[in-house]
Amino acid sequence: MGQSVARRMRALYFEKTGSLDELKLGLRPWPELKPGEALVQVHRAAINPSDVKNVLGRFPFTTLPRIPGRDFAGAVLKGPPDLIGREVFASPPGAGFTRDGAQAEIIAVPAESLALKPSRISFEQAAGLGVPFTTAWQSLFTAGGLKEGETVLILGAGGAVGSAAARLAKTKRAKIIGTLSKASGLDRVKALPVDHWVALDREDLVLRVKELTEGRGAELVFDTVGPPLFEAGLKSLARRGRQVCIAAAPGTPVSFNLADFYHQEATLKGVDSLKLSFQESGDILRELAKLIEMGKVEAPEVEVIAYEEAPAAYARMNEGQTRVKQVIRF
Repeated sequence: MGQSVARRMRALYFEKTGSLDELKLGLRPWPELKPGEALVQVHRAAINPSDVKNVLGRFPFTTLPRIPGRDFAGAVLKGPPDLIGREVFASPPGAGFTRDGAQAEIIAVPAESLALKPSRISFEQAAGLGVPFTTAWQSLFTAGGLKEGETVLILGAGGAVGSAAARLAKTKRAKIIGTLSKASGLDRVKALPVDHWVALDREDLVLRVKELTEGRGAELVFDTVGPPLFEAGLKSLARRGRQVCIAAAPGTPVSFNLADFYHQEATLKGVDSLKLSFQESGDILRELAKLIEMGKVEAPEVEVIAYEEAPAAYARMNEGQTRVKQVIRF
């Protein structure tokens, strides 16, 4: 008798890093299902900036060859009986880096990382939630300890993670101050639940925050920008305020006045969503799904592209030409 032919699937993949030309479209073997995992048919898979950086070789811990992609939504084919046939979404840590990711027709993931897709949203909307919302959740609630009614300053509130943070902070009835680089971009972000926008080409950030808070400053600063606004963020903190950072530029140090920092009794924390466990990531998305089902959080806009268009979408993202989350349709 002849040997059985291994099942194959369409996927993006790369065997070397350093250039987006290394990203290929082709057929890859179906993933093998391990104990505790679920096999999911991917209906939609999002492209995140970290996916682009991964192909470019910015993550030295990535193992090759690799299928990229951290975020997806689909339906469970095999796995725990209570999940088979269910519509799910997920952002499994390590996906696309140390295990094959979501930009393929089929993915195998630990079942604990899966959350049931809210019925109120589409597969494409669910696929776009993972990295932005798990990062924002971890930053605001776990690391930042955001309390009801506090003031939060979101540096880069118009970006994917910043806008997710604005939507989440509003569930705590927070007063939200957001920054954007230019006043000309206000129309693009006006639908976000931000109480006050600070256009950095027209206003001094620290002075405006103090003005909006009657001199107190913000209890929480969420920095999605990094070095350009790091010090201004610290200067915008209230006494015993917390600043959470998720961004940095390689080789670009930051500085701040240590005396001012400790006299303010401030706290500085970093968050890396890649360090979440499968359980932690799944728990966050399950809580997020509840908020979406209750109508307390709106899913952001996405743009659906065909599988064949994915390499071009990577290039556009790398060149800073995308404003809306790109989601691959399989």
